[in-house]
Amino acid sequence: MEFPSNIKYTKDHEWIRLEGKEAWVGITDYAQGELGDVIYIDVPSVGEQLEKEDTFGTIEAVKTVSDLFLPVSGKILELNPELEEHPELVNIDPYGNGWIVRLEVEDSSAYDTLLSSSEYQQLIGKS
Repeated sequence: MEFPSNIKYTKDHEWIRLEGKEAWVGITDYAQGELGDVIYIDVPSVGEQLEKEDTFGTIEAVKTVSDLFLPVSGKILELNPELEEHPELVNIDPYGNGWIVRLEVEDSSAYDTLLSSSEYQQLIGKS
């Protein structure tokens, strides 16, 4: 199981990578493992301005459907176009090609309040 240190994590098992005023969001390696095979991702909020912890979509696996929560406030710019035909990228490469949305971050200082790699590992009992 991977826990990259160049990104931040949420208690809801999303990750976020900030680059300037834009960020990429996905689910953690731990989360995809718990969900199982991802078969569909629905993000109806593209173009919307959402607040931190708002639901921005759902992820459907063979066994369950889970809500996706935004780690910071911002405008959803894009759903990863590769996921429409290849949702399994979330399972194969959750921190790379399996990103879910790109957003314009409203306040980048909120990023600093999220969990570090070691804090997230403690949260899920892997440290």
